[in-house]
Amino acid sequence: MKISIAAETDYEELVTIWEASVRATHSFLPEEEILYFKPFVKQYFDSVDLYLVRPDNRISGFLGMSGHEVQMLFLRPDARGKGIGRSLMEFAINDRGATRVEVNEQNEQAVGFYQHLGFKVCDRSEVDYLGKPYPILSMELI
Repeated sequence: MKISIAAETDYEELVTIWEASVRATHSFLPEEEILYFKPFVKQYFDSVDLYLVRPDNRISGFLGMSGHEVQMLFLRPDARGKGIGRSLMEFAINDRGATRVEVNEQNEQAVGFYQHLGFKVCDRSEVDYLGKPYPILSMELI
């Protein structure tokens, strides 16, 4: 699976994927919180290295890294279960040296996915980066 560096021209599509993915996997977030976070997503893209997978004419998923830490992994809902997330994470680990990941504790499927890849919880924050009451787990590859 070919993984490419995201360009600024991809940002609108990435925000659309982010929103669809969050709606599919973050049932703990009420609508007003999704709308609150949405404007920050595009701004956040400039602070991470962004990689994407485009198996056809549209992006199926993307990964954001800072140093050796995966800070975001989002897939189109119809791309889940097709190995895209695993491919992005294997790229992050094998090609980019990822050893840590940040994940919402309440996103149990994601936590399980990362555990299956060998990550273990090493730290927990009661709040997210904006001080909202959505605990964040820091996980390390063991």
